[in-house]
Amino acid sequence: MRRFRLLRRFERPRLSRVGRPHMPNLPSPRLPALPRIGRTRLLLFLAMIGPGLITANADNDAGGIATYSIAGARYGYSMLWLLLLITFSLAVTQEMGTRMGVVTGQGLAALIRERFRLKLTLLAMGAMLVANLGTTISEFSGVATSFQLFGASKYYAVPFVAVFIWLLVVRGSYKIAERVFLVFSSFYLAYVVSGIMAHPDWSQALHSTLVPSFQMNAGYILLFIAVIGTTITPWGQFFIQAYVVDKGISIRHYRYTKTEVIMGAIVTDVVAFFIIVACAATIYATGGNIETASDAAQALAPLAGEFASKLFAFGLLNASVLAAGILPLATAYAICEAFGFESGVNRSFREAPIFHGIFSASIIIGAGVALIPNLPLLSIMVLAQDVNGILLPLILIFVMIIVNDRGIMGDYANGRRHNVVAGLTTAGLIVLSLLLVATSLFS
Repeated sequence: MRRFRLLRRFERPRLSRVGRPHMPNLPSPRLPALPRIGRTRLLLFLAMIGPGLITANADNDAGGIATYSIAGARYGYSMLWLLLLITFSLAVTQEMGTRMGVVTGQGLAALIRERFRLKLTLLAMGAMLVANLGTTISEFSGVATSFQLFGASKYYAVPFVAVFIWLLVVRGSYKIAERVFLVFSSFYLAYVVSGIMAHPDWSQALHSTLVPSFQMNAGYILLFIAVIGTTITPWGQFFIQAYVVDKGISIRHYRYTKTEVIMGAIVTDVVAFFIIVACAATIYATGGNIETASDAAQALAPLAGEFASKLFAFGLLNASVLAAGILPLATAYAICEAFGFESGVNRSFREAPIFHGIFSASIIIGAGVALIPNLPLLSIMVLAQDVNGILLPLILIFVMIIVNDRGIMGDYANGRRHNVVAGLTTAGLIVLSLLLVATSLFS
């Protein structure tokens, strides 16, 4: 398995009698207040950053931002408590994926192919391809909408972003692509600032975060399920596992990645918190209503100020660009792993033609369809959401079976306590996913 280049400097070559590693002498960086072993662990942790933060933040895509905005605009602060459950579930499901990737050195699609029949693999990959293409179209539509909020034509903006993403992955390198994606992840802070500038009722927000509430009406239940379903996705499970494999993380450094995955889940839902708070403090408080994230950005201008509105619009653009790059990558990783094709961002087009071909085709289709005038975007988003809702239970069942297979995972298989937590989380997500599909089809 290819090792991540930055880790070579921090190899720990020998063990003491109690099994604790002796650290080699390292040149002292400018952190005089930390002991040497603390500095080394900090640098190792920084080297591990990527899979958890990028995958979790990409879950807050254009559709996710629209869902959180509508939740705040229609129901105020009442759904904030749900974010605590989402954070927990996201951390549990993505931790299992990263653990499987680190232990086996294989992506989820490859493990599904080896553990289950080819027909099930074909079914899962076909459904994922449809869902991911629909979601990719939604992301490029988010790019078009956000640029229009700044007065730019989508016919220039969408091709520009599509070419930028394509060059970043196909002509760039793994290290460069990861750094760019991390920069985009940091821009989600725009939503934190926008939420603060909306001057929310912090006592009410805190109370709603800690004290659960529920409304027995169809609109609330549908949005309740959508808030959960927009964050925990099938493509996220495929992507994060393929990501740690491509990064070459070893099992002895896994604890750093695990910490970063938990951090990613927390950061993602902190952003969601401030999106809901911003819309609750302004649109809900004045009795307004919205249908999309762009509506929310426009509605914030007279209520929270032009700067807060522009920050919200910038956040939508940033989220759309990040997810427009991650979704095609997740598609290419999964299909190539499932059928044994060479894959990896560091591989050239000649070395991995199928991988880069699938990535390029996803970009072209997503950007091309988003440029169609009068596009029925809502229908496309609903279709993608329904397919994701059908696919997620199947993928989570695959994950639970594989992560409990000691022939594959060895000593890193789920223990009894972990199985109780992961099993309840998986069962809850399966039920909610099926409810989401049912309510979408019958509403």
